[in-house]
This record gives sequence, structure tokens and C-alpha cells, in this order.
Amino acid sequence: MSSSGLFQGWLIWGGGSRPGRPDAAGARSIRRSIAESGLFPAASILLLFGLVMVASASMPIAEERFGDPLYYLLRQLSFASIGLLVGAVVVQIPLRFWERVAPALLLISALLLVLVMFVGLKVNGASRWITLGPISLQPSEFTKLAAFLYLAGYLVRHREKVSSDLFAVLRPIALLAAVGVLILIEPDLGAAFVMMVVVLVMMLLGGVRFSQFMLFILFGAGFLLVAIWMEPFRVSRIASFLGDDPFLVDPRGRNYQITQALIAYGRGGWQGLGLGEGLQKLFYLPEAHTDFILAVVAEELGLAGTLSVVALFSFLVWKAFRLAMRASACRQPFACYLSYGLGTWIGLQALINLAVNMNLLPTKGLTLPLMSYGGSSLLVMMIAIALLMRVEYESCPLARRKLRKNRGSHQ
Repeated sequence: MSSSGLFQGWLIWGGGSRPGRPDAAGARSIRRSIAESGLFPAASILLLFGLVMVASASMPIAEERFGDPLYYLLRQLSFASIGLLVGAVVVQIPLRFWERVAPALLLISALLLVLVMFVGLKVNGASRWITLGPISLQPSEFTKLAAFLYLAGYLVRHREKVSSDLFAVLRPIALLAAVGVLILIEPDLGAAFVMMVVVLVMMLLGGVRFSQFMLFILFGAGFLLVAIWMEPFRVSRIASFLGDDPFLVDPRGRNYQITQALIAYGRGGWQGLGLGEGLQKLFYLPEAHTDFILAVVAEELGLAGTLSVVALFSFLVWKAFRLAMRASACRQPFACYLSYGLGTWIGLQALINLAVNMNLLPTKGLTLPLMSYGGSSLLVMMIAIALLMRVEYESCPLARRKLRKNRGSHQ
């Protein structure tokens, strides 16, 4: 059985809180609905393409550091396999379960952020990882997902208040801002920024007044400026970004990474040099397999490859928003808000990564979802895709009837 067919099978068997085999016609209807949606195929293409590009970008540095050119690829494959298994479980769990446990998940994530301050693994001056045997997990990645689950549930419980009561708006924002401060302490400004932007977008779509939304935007912008000013290396990055020309302003110092990325884009041209033929990954572009993997794509596969990646991410975001609108029409507010949040998250993080690679934004350590090397990021993004697949399943007419029937039998 293909991986697509396997996921479709998991979706069918995960329709309610008790396993039950639907009739043949119903199974065919659900499989057809999932197959035609394109959500799983698009995410799978990005995942597989990312594995290929991680292999291409990481082989030289893996050979030098570990004597094994496949070191990073094998680790990424391990996390991808774990992600498939976890996704298979997540996609079977009804959304109402995630709505109930979201506050507990956020609390656990916050405790992990506190724990990482004391026992976290330090890399390049940042303490963001907790080591568990042979693997390292980044709590901030899981915190973002927990925050969006919590906020989606909060908006369901307080739908009427958030449009009229300022205190009802302030409570979740203050709580999640406190969690964002814990992420900033690591320090990880990029993750905190993405989380809070998605939170504000979800609040706006949840009915918050536009005037209040703009007030929070202004407050957030001020807080962002203070966070940048408090760390000299962030000020240096901003100064570097605002320079006239990265090739002229300290090209071998603080501008070195972005200079090499732009060279990769220039060398790639329209069609690229060919898969595996790039030169910038040969110790010119630092950490080419992580934040700057899109530069390797541009050099080896050209503009055509880069636009293909952009098109796939655009489709995922469009699909998430379309699912949100369908869930809203089906009177499933939690699924609606969660889909908006996950779609905004995927799109915003991909957009920031693309902009950084092209020197349109200051350098920031944000991965390209589903493609960059990084176990925690990959695992969490695969869970996010599984949640979107669950939204799609529960919003199809046959599944809704099945869920109502199961709930009625339990009462």
C-alpha cells in the first residue's frame, strides 16, 4: 500500500472515538475527498524534496565533521519517520480532544521552556535544546503549536466576549506574551515573533475589534524594538541589513552568510547548475542545510525550482484557509480557528525564510517548514499537517454524520 493510501486508511479508521469500519461506499467517498484535496500530496512533495536537498546541501559538511556524508540525511530521515508515526496517531484523534487538552499542553510547553534555561544544550550562544539520549528537542517549536491549539479553544469558549470585552482579549495575549518572553530568553526572537504574529491574526479572525488589533500591533512593534536594542548582536544584524550593499559592507564579516546566499541565487539563474552541482554548499555558505536551504535550491535548480517551492507553500496556505472557511460553514469553530492559525504559521515562516534568503529581511534562524534540517521543526510541522488533515476529515459530510452517531451512542 502507498503512503497516501495508508494515511487515507488512518483517516477512515479515525473517524470517531471508537474504531469502526465504515461501509464501502462511505470509505470510497472519504478516500476520494482526501485524494482530491491535495493537502497530503503537497506536504509529501515538500517533505521528500526537502530530504533530497538536505542530502545535497549537507554532504560536504557532514563528511568533514563526522566522516559520514549521510549523517544529517539519516537523522532527518529518522525524524521524518517519527513524524509519520506521530501523524498517524494525531490524525485519528478527534479535534475535541485537542480542544480539551490544549491548556495542559501549553503549561507543559512553558515548563519545558523554563527547564531549558537550566539544562538546555548551548549551541552558538543559544540554549534552545533539551537532550534526550541521541536526540535533541527544541521546546519552542512545540510551544508554538500548543499556543495555537490553546488560542483556538479560547476563542471558541469566549466567542462573544472577545468582540466586546477588552479584558477577554487581554487575557490570552498576556499569557502567550509571557510564554513568548520565555522563548526570547533562550534567545530566539524569530520563534517568539512568529508565534505572536500568528496569535494576533487568530485574534483578529476570532472577532477582535480592528482598533484593538492595531493597538496590539503598535505595542508589539515597540516591544520588538526593545528586544532588538537589548541584544548587541541583533542591533548588528539590523545595521548590516540596512547597509547599502552586502558585497561592499563587511562582506567577510557579519554580511558573509547573506553574501554567499545571494551568490547562490545569482549562479543558479533560470534552470540551475543541476542537482548536487552547487558550489556554495562547499564550505562557502554556512549551515546551508538549515536556514539557507532555499539558496541551495536556487543554485542547483534555478528559478524554476524556487518558484515550485513557493507554489507548494502557497497551496498549503490556501488549502488551510479554505478548510477554515469550510469548518466555519459546518459550525466547527475550533477547527476553523485552528486551520487559520496553522495556515498563517506555515505561510509566515516560509515567507520569512524566503525573505531572509534573498536579503529582504535581516538574518534570523527560522527554518523552512518541512524542508530545512531540524528534527523538532520537522516533527511539529508534520503534526500540524496531520491536524489539518483531521480538520478536512471531520468537515466532510459523511464524517460529520459518523461523528454525531458516535457521540449519540456514548450519551
